[in-house]
Amino acid sequence: MATPEFVLSLRERIGHDPLPLVGVTAVVFRDEKVLLGKRADNGVWEAVSGIVEPGEEPADAAVRECLEEAGVVVKATRLALVEQIPRITYANGDQVDYLGLVFRCEWVSGDPHPADGELTEVGFYGLGEMTDVAHEHVRKIALSMAEDDPATFRGGR
Repeated sequence: MATPEFVLSLRERIGHDPLPLVGVTAVVFRDEKVLLGKRADNGVWEAVSGIVEPGEEPADAAVRECLEEAGVVVKATRLALVEQIPRITYANGDQVDYLGLVFRCEWVSGDPHPADGELTEVGFYGLGEMTDVAHEHVRKIALSMAEDDPATFRGGR
């Protein structure tokens, strides 16, 4: 997966220190199916996700990622989940603290295909076909199913 230029620029200044980033996941529904892709870097099946660019609206980032990674046009319709993801340390030593935002999205147009190399397979799958989906993405999909529920979040002490 290509690291965004703004992250590379920041890494030149801060090295491997923890970097706070906003990540988005787009849970895209088409009829009774959900858009899933198999990641090129680790082979995991999950919903489309990516990093919010500086100054970008998070819902717009979710829409952009769907077009870039899966070749489909979608509309973000609801914020489903807000969560702080536990710190990730990548193989090169870079540390990232992601604030994760999950959006329920509706398919508008386009046939899914691996558009930019970040996914090796992508398509719409029925809920019963999600046997190989990463556990945390099954939760994200479940929380995104309702069209009008309020967003779920952790914390609130």
